[in-house]
Amino acid sequence: MRQIIAMGGGGFSMEPDNPLLDLYILNQVDKVKPKICFIPTASGDADNYIKRFYDFFNEQNCHPSHLSLFSPPTRDLERFILLQDIIYVGGGNTKNLLALWKEWDLDRILKKAWNEGVILAGISAGAICWFDEGVTDSFGDGLEPIKCLGFLNGSCCPHYDGEADRRPAYQKLVETSSIQAGIALDDGVAVHYKELDIHSVVSSRPSAKAYRVCGEKSVSESEIPTIYLGRNL
Repeated sequence: MRQIIAMGGGGFSMEPDNPLLDLYILNQVDKVKPKICFIPTASGDADNYIKRFYDFFNEQNCHPSHLSLFSPPTRDLERFILLQDIIYVGGGNTKNLLALWKEWDLDRILKKAWNEGVILAGISAGAICWFDEGVTDSFGDGLEPIKCLGFLNGSCCPHYDGEADRRPAYQKLVETSSIQAGIALDDGVAVHYKELDIHSVVSSRPSAKAYRVCGEKSVSESEIPTIYLGRNL
């Protein structure tokens, strides 16, 4: 079963006192102690980001690790990735992430891992990278479309409610056919794909939502039913 969990925002890096999304990701693996590997390429392997990952996941029933392309743990990256149960990609600069992954052949390796049942997950840049296209601020001046890996169809916009210019920018890009129609994710929302279809949309915040955004000349936004994970506590 191929699975991808894309988060618009949240998780250990944005909600350190709200573990709902990260626990949801761990719970998708039918193992007592799943192996979860953090890939912080988009942040330039920021030390604080890596530390926050370990601060949270070391306290969970799992085996955490991380993959640095600036200081690789092994020459055999493919074997390292395929031994994981979950790959968790951090946020940051999507353009740099994609460029480095291609240089290291990690895009091919991650697709192989996905096809072999390793769960792919991520936040922000680590969410949009799996789609055909995403909305990014990687270029440093405003929000623009970026071509991504194409594991999932359409486009994705994270931080839909978390940054004031995200919603109007994404709708304008879709309306003018500058980007494909797709899905928009509020902070605190994760969309869980099984194969190429949405299996569920879950949130760590009661009011956070996901939306389908489509249309030409007249853009439309429709809410996707979202399950608030706090109800299960």
